[in-house]
Amino acid sequence: MRDLREDHDETQKGIAGILNMHRSVYRRYESGERETPAWVVVKLADYYKVSTDYLLGRTDERAPLPPAKKK
Repeated sequence: MRDLREDHDETQKGIAGILNMHRSVYRRYESGERETPAWVVVKLADYYKVSTDYLLGRTDERAPLPPAKKK
């Protein structure tokens, strides 16, 4: 999360504001002191336009997969 934030020239305070939380709470998520809730992972993935798997360290591919086609 820190690398993405820094790549986008954002501050912890700025991202905390987007997530509607205090900076100290976000800092604990970013440092790994607290487990990041799923809703935060989803919101950050949307904000940074990356996949949740990328944020969770499950893939090196940043871009989310395109939506599946409906039959």
